Amino acid sequence: MMDVLYVCPMHPEVRQPQPGKCPKCGMDLVLEGSKPIATKQTIKDFLPLIIIFLVIFILTGAMVWRLGHWDTMFAMRYFEGFFFLLFGIFKLFNWKGFVDAYSTYDIIAKRSRFYAYFYPLIELGLAAGYLFSFQLLAVAWITLILMLIGSVGVAGELKKKNQIPCACLGVVFKIPMTWVTFIEDILMAIMAAVMIAFLQA
Repeated sequence: MMDVLYVCPMHPEVRQPQPGKCPKCGMDLVLEGSKPIATKQTIKDFLPLIIIFLVIFILTGAMVWRLGHWDTMFAMRYFEGFFFLLFGIFKLFNWKGFVDAYSTYDIIAKRSRFYAYFYPLIELGLAAGYLFSFQLLAVAWITLILMLIGSVGVAGELKKKNQIPCACLGVVFKIPMTWVTFIEDILMAIMAAVMIAFLQA
């Protein structure tokens, strides 16, 4: 009689004879050879992401209030800056864990773990560019390209209906990969495209 083994859908090296959760990503272990059962997401699953976005909105609002008048370009610049600052920092809390998770769905990270390791630093570099208004046109182009590449990987996993965690906040929080992740990438790409249009006008 063959031994029953439970494995992690994202980390196949995690194998044990009893059910439980993966120590690397927190996903439920499944029977070897089976597919994870789709689970219904609730607002609680996205609470960390909601809180982070609220913080970004508050910080951006504070900068606009300090400016004294509404300026779309100014607001977008700070929103993107705070976005990449916070998201980049969270990825570094468990750098290797982020790389493991990101390498499962990003089309470049699947082929290069170096890129996956470097990605949080790219985000922090973009944050610095936006917040200090440095080389904004180049920064916006890099943002547009990165977000579009990211959205392709996310869309691919969603089409396959793979139940994997999103690495957008690293692996500090267990946020499920859903269309929310795809929309997040597309919105950031749209903002970058609008900034490019403003800067090149």
